[in-house]
Formats: sequence, structure tokens, C-alpha cells
Amino acid sequence: MKKYLLALLASFMLIFTACSSNSNTETKTDEPAKVEEDTAEETASTDGEVFKIGAIPDFDQAEMEEAFNDFAEYLSKEIGKPVEFVPTVDYASLVTAFDRGEIDLAWFGGLTVTQALNKVPEAEAFAQRPSDQEFKSVFIEQKGLGLKGLEDLKGKTFTFGSESSTSGHLMPRYFLTEAGINPDEDFDGAANYSGSHDKTYKLVESGAFQTGAVNVQYWEKALDEGLVDETKVEEFYRTPDFYDYNWTLNKDIDQKFGEGTAQKVKDTILNMKKEDSKIMDLLSTEEFIETKNENYDLIKEVAEQLGMLN
Repeated sequence: MKKYLLALLASFMLIFTACSSNSNTETKTDEPAKVEEDTAEETASTDGEVFKIGAIPDFDQAEMEEAFNDFAEYLSKEIGKPVEFVPTVDYASLVTAFDRGEIDLAWFGGLTVTQALNKVPEAEAFAQRPSDQEFKSVFIEQKGLGLKGLEDLKGKTFTFGSESSTSGHLMPRYFLTEAGINPDEDFDGAANYSGSHDKTYKLVESGAFQTGAVNVQYWEKALDEGLVDETKVEEFYRTPDFYDYNWTLNKDIDQKFGEGTAQKVKDTILNMKKEDSKIMDLLSTEEFIETKNENYDLIKEVAEQLGMLN
């Protein structure tokens, strides 16, 4: 009987060991299956390109991000592709990102679009605001300074906006030169570069600089919104018209995102209404109209003359 019980116990232990081994094997084979499933889900979620838009940073950063993110959401619905707004730290970095193909659609100024087209000739400036075909720069002064024209800026302290800004630097510098003012020699000290239009009028308003140049659209918007202390700063000169801001598509959009994508982007922007996106309020426009690369030839010529087409 004792031998029988030992044999039975031994048989039971073998069965138990076999079951445990099978169980462990099944558990281990389940784990790779789960990993493969997770990897498949991750691949599916990142499959396809994200259409990326950028803009020169000449507004308050928080305002820009809110409006351009809203526009990205609207554009995504219209073209059926994921769209993302990518902020850039300055004008030059947007041109660089566009050149590298990291930005598919850009809101450029006249100078930055000529710099971008110089690097990517196949790109297309296709839309602008109606005001961009007759844009102007505004020269401002400390209240009561009494300047009448650009020639009166000689011997005054002066601030431009961004060095890469069309309306805050390039065209003001051009019109100063036309008026016989050398911006590198005739001011009281070196000309300053504020970085953006809002900083320019605030520097003049504060008394840090006697005079400066901003774009007309930003200036009028700031006046309308009560952001300018008109007891401290005022306008004294407006330039002649020139072409400025625009929407520009990078090259090979259809190859990257599928046939017809470029046309969908163009149609969406050219058919936008004020109520469609916050971008319309930010850019102070009711609509966008067609433009073309050739409209910026004058800007290109000026940039070449001043050694700014890089």
C-alpha cells in the first residue's frame, strides 16, 4: 500500500509540473502578441504626413497661436488632412524651415517671401489680403516732436522693427534712402531693431527712441483697440504703396499629401469668410484675394540693392 501511495504521489507531481510549465509558456507567448498589437496601433496613429503651417512672428505670440491654431483646425476639416501650426522664434527661422520643407504653408511678408522664393523657386505665393497690394509703412514720433517729413529724421534716435520685416525695416530703409537719409550714419546713434511692430511703438511711446517705423495695418489696429497712448506717440509720415504679406505654398505638396491637396488649400483660403476663423480678425481682413510671385519683384530688387536677399 505504501509503495502504491508513493507512486500515486509521484504521478500527481509530474502532472502538476507539466501544467505549470504549459501555463508559463502560454503567458510568455501572450506578451509578444500584445506588444505587436500596441506597435500596430502606434504605427496607425502616426501614419501619414502632418500639414504644417508657419507665420512670421510680428504679432503678440499668444494672439498668434490662438488664431493660427484655430485656422489650422479649420483648414484640416476643409482638406481632410491633419494640420498643425508651428510657431517660429523669428523671421529668419521661418524662411529656413520653409527651405528645409518643414513648413508646407507660410504667412510671409514681402521680404521673407522673396528670401523664401530665392531658396525654393518652385514655391508659389497665391493669396494676399486686398490691403497687401497697396501696403504702407508708417513713421511715428514722440508726441509734439514736430517732424514733417523723412528728411527731418536726421539727428534723431530711431528704431526699426524686425531686421527681416518688409514694412518694419526693408521698405522704411528704402524710403529713407530715397529721401536722402543714410540709416547707418544720419541718426543719433545706431538704428535699433525692436523685433516686432508692437515693440516699436512701445519704445517710442516710452521715450526710449524718438522715432520709428511700423506697418500701417498693425498701427491702425493698435489705435482702434486703444493700445497706443496717443498723448505720447503719433504718426507723421506714410510711405507710398508696395506689396507685402501673402500665403505661400511650398513645392511638391501634391506628392507629399496626395493629388489635389495644393488646390484644396488654395480654394479654402481664397473662399474664407470672416466668420470662418479667428485668423481673419488677427490679420484684419474680410477676405483673401489672388496674388502671384511676380508681384514681389520690386521687393526683391530693393532687397538685392540693400544686400538682404539671403
